[in-house]
Amino acid sequence: MKILVIADMESKALWDYFEPEKLEDVDLIISCGDLNPRYLEFLVTMAHCPLVYVHGNHDGAYEKDPPEGCECIEDMIYRYKGLRILGLGGSMRYKEGPCMYTEGQMRMRALKGRLRAFLTGGIDILVTHAPAAGCGDMEDLPHRGFTCFNNLMQALHPRLMLHGHVHKSYGHFTRELEHPSGTRIVNAYEYCYVETEEPAGVS
Repeated sequence: MKILVIADMESKALWDYFEPEKLEDVDLIISCGDLNPRYLEFLVTMAHCPLVYVHGNHDGAYEKDPPEGCECIEDMIYRYKGLRILGLGGSMRYKEGPCMYTEGQMRMRALKGRLRAFLTGGIDILVTHAPAAGCGDMEDLPHRGFTCFNNLMQALHPRLMLHGHVHKSYGHFTRELEHPSGTRIVNAYEYCYVETEEPAGVS
């Protein structure tokens, strides 16, 4: 299965200079947040597959103006072609506003997600906006990762964790990491393609 993963910056290659072949073999599009809702609407219109998303810390406007034709997967397990995908958007709380959480608040969300995952037999992909602590995050509070994401990966061993929030221009960018749990972590900044196998025997 081929997944287009996007986050943080609208790609001119996928929008201004769009060509149909860039999406023709894509099975699913996942947004990790901080993107113009019109951009998501354009991609889901041009693609022949669903687009699902979590919120970034700058996506408070989605409450009044969500991207049409796309599905928010916050705090739920979304199923697609056997894949079980858990969404936990938002960043560390560094000021008042929506889509930002303390470590304790995110821990409670992660715990509820973990309980849902046990009912579905686990998850295959964890989708977040912020990274996990120590895995491609930064030292400043706005870009610090959540420790509870590490605990979630250790407990559930998803194949993939997809996130954004840390941009290439910040000088601390790593596209892929391997977590001690065995999870492959991908920073989706702008866009990238991820291949994964459809789970056998999962409905």
